[in-house]
Amino acid sequence: MKAFLDQDFLLLSETAKKLYHDYASSLPIIDYHNHLIPEQIANNTKFENLSQVWLYGDHYKWRAMRTHGISEQYITGDASDREKFKKWAETVPYTMRNPLYHWTHLELQRYFGITEQLNADSADRIFDQTTEQLKDASRSVHGLLNKMNVEVVCTTDDPLDNLEYHQAFAKKNQSFRMLPAFRPDKAMQADDVNSLNAYIDKLESVADSNISDFKGYLDAIKSRHDYFAKHGGTISDHGLEQIYVSDYTESEVSNIFLKIRQRLHLTTEEVLKFKSAMLVYFAQWDHEKGWVQQFHLGALRNNNARMLKQNGPDTGWDSIGDFVQGKALSAFFNKLDSNDQLAKTIIYNLNPADNELFATMIGNFNDGSVRGKMQFGSAWWFLDQKDGMTKQINALSNMGLLSCMVGMLTDSRSFLSFPRHEYFRRLLCNIFAEDIENGELPNDLPWVGKLVSDICYHNAKEYFNF
Repeated sequence: MKAFLDQDFLLLSETAKKLYHDYASSLPIIDYHNHLIPEQIANNTKFENLSQVWLYGDHYKWRAMRTHGISEQYITGDASDREKFKKWAETVPYTMRNPLYHWTHLELQRYFGITEQLNADSADRIFDQTTEQLKDASRSVHGLLNKMNVEVVCTTDDPLDNLEYHQAFAKKNQSFRMLPAFRPDKAMQADDVNSLNAYIDKLESVADSNISDFKGYLDAIKSRHDYFAKHGGTISDHGLEQIYVSDYTESEVSNIFLKIRQRLHLTTEEVLKFKSAMLVYFAQWDHEKGWVQQFHLGALRNNNARMLKQNGPDTGWDSIGDFVQGKALSAFFNKLDSNDQLAKTIIYNLNPADNELFATMIGNFNDGSVRGKMQFGSAWWFLDQKDGMTKQINALSNMGLLSCMVGMLTDSRSFLSFPRHEYFRRLLCNIFAEDIENGELPNDLPWVGKLVSDICYHNAKEYFNF
């Protein structure tokens, strides 16, 4: 019987162990998509206790606690940090076979050297031990990132952000880089005319412009795209249910924009035309600058209206959606490719039923101009766990070239989430090793080890030009 979370965790053969320990474990981390707070990175924040660095903003844990019957007072409410931690500790033993059980104990081991299992009995002891360790400089934000050998972190930023913390951090001599990613979702949300107008009003101030027509709007948003590029941005990101590809004319979109500014009701068709046009413009700008564009597709968000009203978005009320993806992806990429305006692209899938669809779609637009130009991104959100990662890796292997994949990312709001890269690397090595053990791949460890190293690190470094 193997010990829980020992050095060979998830590595089920000697070949897997050799691949991981010799070719993957020591590689730096390029985390090209996350939701970390730039201010905390720039200021090298020190957290007072484990709840602050671990539970604040982590809706994965919040969902588990709610399912276990924990009151909202101990999740997003006014309970003390210790009380919240104890309620999480009480929940942890009941998360067995959920990825949270592995992540929790991996993070305790990797960041704090704690191998004791977290439960109600150990809660106070572990809270005190970690609180003491967090006082040390080695457990500041920079210390936590350095401990995981992080080389690059790319945050997710609204076009209106002045990037002051990115600029301040860039002036410091640090062992890793923090770069912004352009996330313009709010700039195209014509579903809510009032919110979009409020956004445009803020854009006027930020871009120092008077936005009265659609051309003025595009010019102002484009100036923010340019601003991000000036301050190190080379990546965009979109979180959408699906790609929008309604046919439109420039005059139609211009008239729709005037209706938006007049706060008039838009039809469903008009909303889709506006979103479709904006997506094309964003993609064209990305191509002009040689950026990488990312599309996170398939989330059905804000399902619980009562709790959304109480807690706001991104607090644990989202799920996998069943949107139709194929035709829209094809039409969008084809429109851009036909005009030689298709940037390097990563598409992330949230519905496992669409894995093979996504894996084959990228092959339609890989044109030989860039190695792995079109990427089927790593398993995302609800799927970034053992089964989900394995299925994504297998779909990509069967339908495309796994060897060109740019690897894993955290997509996290927590500075303790970086062992997810380790988790992915261990699974990847075990999958290759299983094929070697079964005689399905040659026992050529130097070559397979090179492929593993490329997927874990080198492909991303080349792809993003970091």
